[in-house]
Amino acid sequence: MKAVLIDFDRPGLLALIQDMYSAHSDTKAFLHTRFDLGGDILKPYKKIIERWLWPGMGQDVSIVKAKEAISRYSKAVGSPSGLAELLVFYCECATGFCNDVGYQENSYFNTLVRMFEQALHTAAQLSPAERSPLIARLDKVRAVGHNLGYGIDFYLDSLFAEYADQ
Repeated sequence: MKAVLIDFDRPGLLALIQDMYSAHSDTKAFLHTRFDLGGDILKPYKKIIERWLWPGMGQDVSIVKAKEAISRYSKAVGSPSGLAELLVFYCECATGFCNDVGYQENSYFNTLVRMFEQALHTAAQLSPAERSPLIARLDKVRAVGHNLGYGIDFYLDSLFAEYADQ
């Protein structure tokens, strides 16, 4: 790819980027995120997470597609505060959906616990001013987790106790 791109002149490269921008919404979101092109750069990623973790009537759940949104954000920018926000949002959507509709699927729960730990770990690396509201939101996720059964409360409580004091 580098060998091909090295021969592009500036107008050709700009035309290529414009074509890529127009071709797919994921590419558009990536470019908006990478270049911080105004607005809430996390919004398209949150929309994807919410759609796949808290689907509408007749739609499927997809842990993989929700996690891909976080991965795409990380590749585009990957700022720790933005990543922490998406991880917390993931946990909020997952627990909210399970609590509201009684969704009980083992891989969904296992991923929730892993994402909760990742959210705590990522938030712990932020400044106290950035970390505090995220930890408060994760504490609410933990409380909702007490309604889910299957020992989710134990895992979330243990992880929260481990990370929240850092």
